[in-house]
Amino acid sequence: MNEWHIYTGSNEPHDNIDRLPSPPRWRDFQGEIREERKPAQKDVSKRRLVERTRGETFVCSNEKDKDNREVDMVNAALYLRRPLLVTGKPGTGKSSLAFSVAYELNLGEVLYWPITTRTTLKDGLYNYDAIGRLQEIHLWRGGTSYDGKSGGSIGETPDIGRFIRLGPLGTAFLPSRLPRVLLIDEIDKSDIDLPNDLLNIFEEGEFEIPELSRIADKTEVVNVFPYDRKDDANTRKTDMVPLFRGRVVCNAFPFIILTSNGEKELPAPFLRRCLRLEIKEPNEGKLSKIVTAHFGNDSEALKSKEELIELFTKRRDNGDLATDQLLNAVYLTGNGVDFTYDGKNELIDDIFRPLNES
Repeated sequence: MNEWHIYTGSNEPHDNIDRLPSPPRWRDFQGEIREERKPAQKDVSKRRLVERTRGETFVCSNEKDKDNREVDMVNAALYLRRPLLVTGKPGTGKSSLAFSVAYELNLGEVLYWPITTRTTLKDGLYNYDAIGRLQEIHLWRGGTSYDGKSGGSIGETPDIGRFIRLGPLGTAFLPSRLPRVLLIDEIDKSDIDLPNDLLNIFEEGEFEIPELSRIADKTEVVNVFPYDRKDDANTRKTDMVPLFRGRVVCNAFPFIILTSNGEKELPAPFLRRCLRLEIKEPNEGKLSKIVTAHFGNDSEALKSKEELIELFTKRRDNGDLATDQLLNAVYLTGNGVDFTYDGKNELIDDIFRPLNES
């Protein structure tokens, strides 16, 4: 491991993030940390277990392989406080890299923002339930509040913060001592405007919620819900976060991974704000490590590993295959299916069917 590496790709959690030096002057953000929200590392929810598995089983390329620089580029993005644009074919582990970083550096739950052609910047920043608030105002003035208690006078209204929930992008920019990990998945599927719309928040590290800034002279601090907290009677008080004068200003710039399958060219001004990493298809050595990471000591599953990897790489030369397809085949061998002796078997043909074949 190089001494400057904070992230090592070792799949072992540690506190190296505390060694991360101060940011460059041009990437130093000054958001005030009003309340530190610590990542819930001991949460054993199904989602957290899935994320932990993805973090534990991600395999970085060997440090000596100059064609694959995952560890170096992750650390460069951490040091420079820049988003990391990760390209590569489907199934090469682009999104899993985000879970590996979050797991190893103890940065909590990954904030996930999937992109479609209809996604807008506001979808990632926050959502304001104006209709819900209007309904509450009618109930409030009618004598009943949202919690069943007596309502307020005509001059009063329910707390607007209860009707605002930050999106994954907005939550990632909440001021905190440690960076949050944000995965923006398949940015190349977006409308042409979204990459350009992201430029300002990537550069400035802050954004405004107009619905709150308009009332800032009357109510400077409003508590809102972050993306990763539930809105129910038990968590209403503890899980809301305070916003001052309707602005979110980050302190630690989030670690952002944007994935792309290369379906669309991204604008040059957007690319200038990002570091770029291409993840190549794994060779046989890396495939062997990936299979072992997923199946551990399952001798039945691993007994045909080498034969399946050889067959997989041969099939991949003739069409796009994802590593998941190899893992599916290895799993079946561990459960009694023996097809490695015959590469023309219909079952293996279907499992290793190229992704670019309709």
